[in-house]
Amino acid sequence: MLVLPNGVRHIPGHLDRDEQQSLLEDIRAVVGQAPLYRPEMPRSGKPFSVRMTNCGDLGWVADKASYRYQDRHPVTGAPWPPIPERLLKLWDDLTGYPGPPQACLVNFYHTSARMGLHQDRDESDFSAPVLSISLGDACLFRIGGTERRQPTRSFRLESGDVVILGGESRLAFHGVDRIYPMTSTLLKDGGRINLTLRRVTAS
Repeated sequence: MLVLPNGVRHIPGHLDRDEQQSLLEDIRAVVGQAPLYRPEMPRSGKPFSVRMTNCGDLGWVADKASYRYQDRHPVTGAPWPPIPERLLKLWDDLTGYPGPPQACLVNFYHTSARMGLHQDRDESDFSAPVLSISLGDACLFRIGGTERRQPTRSFRLESGDVVILGGESRLAFHGVDRIYPMTSTLLKDGGRINLTLRRVTAS
C-alpha cells in the first residue's frame, strides 16, 4: 500500500463521469475566453511541453522574464475569466480554507507531455493548500519532499481524481512523468487536463 507524505491527500474518483463532463464544459467556456498558450522557461525561453491558461482574479504565467502571477492573459491582454462555480464549491467542500481560490491554472497535456519536479512557491502565503483535479487520460504522478534531494514516490491519477497538497507538504516537489494514452474517453481526441486551484495572497 502506498503511503503518501503527511499533508498529501489523494481522493480517487471524487468526480463521477457526469460531474467530469459538466466540469469539462465549464473549462471549454474558460478556454473560449482565455485561449491555451505555450509558456516558456525563464531565461532559456524553452517552451513547456504543456499548453496552459488560467481563470480567476490572477493567473500563473511563465516566460523568458519570470514565473509570476498577473491579472491578464499574456497573449490576448484580456482579464482572466472567473473561476467556475463548480470549482469554487469543490474548494469549499474539500479544503476548509476560509478564503476562496484566486487562481485556477489549466494545463493541457497531450500524450507526450510531462511536467518536471517542481514546487508551487510563487504565492506569497503558503497556509492555503493547493487543490488539483484530473480530467481525461490517466497520468503517473510523482511526489517528493520539500527538498529536491528527498526520495519520491509515484502513483497513477485517473480522470475524476483529486489531489490536495497542504500542511507540511504544501511545498512538496511534484511532477507528471508520463501520460497513459487512450485510458479515458472524456476528451474526444485524448490527452489530460489538470486544474490547479491556488490561493496567491493571505486571506
